[in-house]
Amino acid sequence: MSKAVVVVGGGVIGLSIAWQLATAGFAVRVVDPAPGTGSSWVAGGMLAPVTEAWPGEEDLLALGAASLRRWPEFAARLHTAAGRDPGLHTAGTLAVGVDAADRDELVRLAEYLTSLGREVRQLSAREVRRLEPSLGPSVRSGLDVPDDLSVDNRLLLAALRAACTATGVEFIAVEVAETLPGKVLLTNGSTVDSDVTVLAAGAWSARLCPRLDGLIRPVKGEILRLRHRHGALRPPARTIRGLVRGKPVYLVPRPDNGLVLGATQYEAGFDTEVVTGGVRDLLRDAEELVPAIAEYALIECAAGLRPGSVDNLPLLGWLEPGLLVAAGHHRNGILLAPVTAEVVLDLVAGKEITPEAQAADPGRSR
Repeated sequence: MSKAVVVVGGGVIGLSIAWQLATAGFAVRVVDPAPGTGSSWVAGGMLAPVTEAWPGEEDLLALGAASLRRWPEFAARLHTAAGRDPGLHTAGTLAVGVDAADRDELVRLAEYLTSLGREVRQLSAREVRRLEPSLGPSVRSGLDVPDDLSVDNRLLLAALRAACTATGVEFIAVEVAETLPGKVLLTNGSTVDSDVTVLAAGAWSARLCPRLDGLIRPVKGEILRLRHRHGALRPPARTIRGLVRGKPVYLVPRPDNGLVLGATQYEAGFDTEVVTGGVRDLLRDAEELVPAIAEYALIECAAGLRPGSVDNLPLLGWLEPGLLVAAGHHRNGILLAPVTAEVVLDLVAGKEITPEAQAADPGRSR
């Protein structure tokens, strides 16, 4: 195909889009001063549309479920293209709670999902600990959600970079000043021209395109990475999504007995400093679920900026001829990477997009 496409943003969304477009034969350039960093580098890597489900967000659940169905094939193709494992983890997810109110919330979630035709299995405290012996005595109930998966975000980013390079994607490591239809203005005074511009700059997207002002904002989230130490009980094999007296916390396994804890969530603009209160709260709540982490090594504390939207759905579609947006994925950027890349490819190629993505049209917010 003769079209030239410039993708603004080198996170998991931008790299997935670039790889898919290049594989389809488009000439693709990615503009990002530090691709593979930012919130994609900090993320927990959960692929969990079911345990993230919330009444009133049925469109988001449908889009997330559609993307989750694509993940095994997406990961297999990426493995082949990159020549390296993208880190898909298929052990499933347990949602757990520690008090009566948490248990009631899990029951409500199970009833809501059942009403939508999505099956989950409710578990007693004993059944939960039989599946994951590292869970502590405070855990009183749970849900088994075997189809909610996870991926090692850093292995994924490395694989996407390798696949992009292998398919001829060009990288331009310069900061962007403004994104326009068929043109990107750089801070060094130069421009990058194309037939189509795809804006996929996460939380910074609104800063690069005035049309998105008020539609995408940064939502700060802190995350911790732990390493199992000799003599301590091994971490859970499944992702654990916990409620600790109403406060959410998740624990996502990594290769070599690593564990990611997350995540705080608050409005703090573009601040990415880690604060001690966030670290304290995450460790306190996670230790109540898995007491053994008190003996683990704390190897990293980091903060990222989720690209929040008004209704938690991303913005996927044309802003005007020559300018596409693929941003505003909030907590679900890694989950939604396969379906987002597919939608952008179909739009650039002039094809009809998957029905689940139609609710994410950016025109809904105007």
